[in-house]
Amino acid sequence: MTVTTTRTERPVAAADTDPAGTDLTARATELIPLIREYAAQGTEARRVAPEVIAAIDEIGMFHAMVPTRLGGAGVCLRTAVDATSEIARGDGSTGWVAALMMMGTAFSATWSAPCQDDIFGVGARPKICGVFSPGDKPAKVPGGYRVSGQWPYASGSFAADWASITIELEDGALAMGQIPREAFTIAPTWFVAGMEGTGSDTIVVKDHFLPEYRLQRVSDMFEAEFATPYTDDAIANIPFNAAASVILVAPQLGLGRHALELTRAHLPSKPVAYSIYGEARQSPTHQVSVAKAATNLHIAELLVGQICDEIDSASVTGERLDLETKARIRNDCGTAVELVNDAIAQLLTANGAGSFADANVLNQIWRDSETGARHALVTPDIGRETYGRVLLGNLQPTIVL
Repeated sequence: MTVTTTRTERPVAAADTDPAGTDLTARATELIPLIREYAAQGTEARRVAPEVIAAIDEIGMFHAMVPTRLGGAGVCLRTAVDATSEIARGDGSTGWVAALMMMGTAFSATWSAPCQDDIFGVGARPKICGVFSPGDKPAKVPGGYRVSGQWPYASGSFAADWASITIELEDGALAMGQIPREAFTIAPTWFVAGMEGTGSDTIVVKDHFLPEYRLQRVSDMFEAEFATPYTDDAIANIPFNAAASVILVAPQLGLGRHALELTRAHLPSKPVAYSIYGEARQSPTHQVSVAKAATNLHIAELLVGQICDEIDSASVTGERLDLETKARIRNDCGTAVELVNDAIAQLLTANGAGSFADANVLNQIWRDSETGARHALVTPDIGRETYGRVLLGNLQPTIVL
């Protein structure tokens, strides 16, 4: 039986006018066999295999949204999400690392010009991880800060050349700072049920001098008011939090596609235990379950596509997203994750208890999806609360948008 994977067709987004976007997604798809070959090794080692990191880097994934002036492809967010979700169709942890490091590297092009020179240099191809939650409060010194502390959940830190860490300034405001690889060590703290291969361990910094020019305030980043002088770059016109939320949905989309792919390959001829159905394809219960799951996945892809196109359009025109739009984006990201999570649960139920065997890839997909769906930026009900408050005229949401 020939099985095809259904993909949502879409018009070309305004920011994606060059062929690099289509090429990147196609090359990501071509990596799926390699990614799956090393997936179990990555889970066991708690970090994506070096061979896979090298292959992803070679196709330009980590620099996909970096401006062309710095050697990146400068693709739009829609393309970045499409390519990332294909990486995740190979393996959830790999897709997660690709998503966060691609976004961390792209937004590093929004720092001050001297900081960009430090990071990207002449011919440099840096990979940058990021931690959004603040660590210990640093000491103010002439020209910058002396930084010490721990930053957990640093996905991809094992492969990073730089790290973006969040600190609290003397006035209580939060800022993100760029630190080079030699400034931190990595403590092994990532022992979890799913997304094991993301290497989301803890960055440890001891008495590192962080100059002012390598800092920018988080509140400015959320409003797309970045430190970069290159304001025509598309990445310089994308609100940080909106992009960070939507990129976290991309691995979920890939996991959902993989679950549906496996189901369509193996379920049709499987007998339905304790029933008259010799094949699941004959069972109305299984037909409806798979249809519901596929519909959920399709709706999630449509939602995410709309979000990306809206953000991409604003990045081209320089228009700033208003509060209601950002609240809706946050809500829709959580809703998309919920739809995918529900779809995967439906597919596991349709496939039966054997789905939870250690040797069954559906088991890994389920654990990865359940773990990734708990990230604070895509929690569904928090997004609904925030969107509802704004819709009802309360313009002081309970989370930062």
